[in-house]
Amino acid sequence: MRIAGTSYTESMANQINLLAARQYKLQNQATTGQSITAPEDDPTGMVQALGLQADGAAVAQYAQNISTLQNRSDLVGNALQQLKTISDRVGDLATQSDDTASPTQLQANAIETTSLIKRAVDVMNSKDGDNYLFGGTASDQPPFVMTTDANGNVTGVTYQGNATVIDTEIGQNITASVDVPGANTSGSGARGVITDSRYGADFFNHLISFQNNLVAGNKSAIQSTDRAALGKDEDNLIYQIADNGAVGARLVAGAAAASAKQSSLNTSLNSVAGADLTQTITQLTQAQNAYQLAMQSSASIMQLRSSLLSSLP
Repeated sequence: MRIAGTSYTESMANQINLLAARQYKLQNQATTGQSITAPEDDPTGMVQALGLQADGAAVAQYAQNISTLQNRSDLVGNALQQLKTISDRVGDLATQSDDTASPTQLQANAIETTSLIKRAVDVMNSKDGDNYLFGGTASDQPPFVMTTDANGNVTGVTYQGNATVIDTEIGQNITASVDVPGANTSGSGARGVITDSRYGADFFNHLISFQNNLVAGNKSAIQSTDRAALGKDEDNLIYQIADNGAVGARLVAGAAAASAKQSSLNTSLNSVAGADLTQTITQLTQAQNAYQLAMQSSASIMQLRSSLLSSLP
């Protein structure tokens, strides 16, 4: 039976197209390193790959969240350390302002204490970019506002933040917060840095009292009241610094876990959808050779066919 010319031509074209498509697919696999590039390649594998990619995206977001929290935690920790240095110096001044201190010494201590209060306000108004660190969720304005008298002495420091902090997801159903409010008088929630009624902390008011007693030369009040009150503030700061360190360690562990999870997901994804490069290149070479042979054979047959047709009477 003779095959019509058009049937042969169509069959030859189809075969060449199939070989070209095979060649393109293998070239794409070699370039991307993926054996599944479309659902029809492997429907079940595609579903698995998409699931693994979604899990990988979630883990990548956790890692990004952790990195952001680590940067913010460092800023909070640095501010707390500065505040602790101020507290330590205030403690020294309170110890010096005993019965043996002269009026001149008390006045000098008062001047330094006023300076330390102002410095502490600056520290507590530290920012992370455009956001204030210690205002709770009211982070768009300075959390502490200071007032002074005509002599430059601090008369009050008012908190205009809130006691709410944001938890950020660092893993599946795992959250963390590095923020601490400047003050918390609610009796629950995150512990306040400057003021917290649960622990007797009221650093700015205690500092102002100490400043005023120094100005007045009231050594008795300094020793009987101010030193004990400032000691509670010191204890609260020590807690805050320790808690900041604990959260930082937790974030380091979270970052390591996210990295390990990402590596595991990449391995699984490569197992499901990854192409064996050596095998792919071998198959690509074979496909290229087959395509070239098909093109050469087609050209030869077409040339022969043309010669036969031209020789017909």
